[in-house]
Amino acid sequence: MYDVRPRFLDILIVQGRMTDIRASTAGDGWILGPKGGVQRNGPSGFWDFTSDLSLKDTAYTSLALGAHTDTTYFSEPAGLQMFHLLSHTEGDGGASLLVDGFRAANILKQGFPDAFKILSTFRISSHASGNDGIHLRPDFDRPVLNLGPPDAFLPEQSVYQVRWNNDDRAVLPVNSAGRQSEISVDAWYDAARKWVDILRRAESEYWEQLRPGRALIFDNWRVLHGRSAFTGKRRICGGYMNHDDFMSRWRTLNMSAEELSLTV
Repeated sequence: MYDVRPRFLDILIVQGRMTDIRASTAGDGWILGPKGGVQRNGPSGFWDFTSDLSLKDTAYTSLALGAHTDTTYFSEPAGLQMFHLLSHTEGDGGASLLVDGFRAANILKQGFPDAFKILSTFRISSHASGNDGIHLRPDFDRPVLNLGPPDAFLPEQSVYQVRWNNDDRAVLPVNSAGRQSEISVDAWYDAARKWVDILRRAESEYWEQLRPGRALIFDNWRVLHGRSAFTGKRRICGGYMNHDDFMSRWRTLNMSAEELSLTV
């Protein structure tokens, strides 16, 4: 058996001349394409926006955003995510926040095992339904911390995907048919508070100030992101990459044909 799961922390900063990728999202396709292609999100594979509330989404404001993952309302959330700051004039702020969700989950498991059990077993619903013609929900509800099955390489269940976005979370499914009704609302919120406290610790946070010509790419299944509040006119673009497409590209670039044959 051959273990093909990379256990690295996926944060990549792509440096380039401003003229390479500043003027339009065409340059971002040049960055994203070789990594596995762009996952469509609505009518386009890219998003390009400012804080004009053209969509009913907190990203389209100048507010600070706490650590979260994107597309929790997808059945399969985006795998990789990219941000590219195109311009920021007449103001400042807007630093990017990154938090290692796997590390935070391990701290929660070691320090608060009951809270870890709740967040890794109790399924909650997420949705995107604030804009006309859009009502996105996953095919079924899932917990905040999703565990993979144990095997020869990982004898204990470990977190393989974090789904945490308090702004997209629906109401808690209390005492509904097929739910884990033995977990109370108070117990879930207590576990969530412990989780958020870990995410907000200074040692959990990494801050990076983006600038034109610098693209940030990270693993949306592992790395939570946010931003500080900002002033002025800020334009940012980016896109999502499907997890399976990225992993396919990673395997073919890092493994020989013989090694690949041992994985099937």
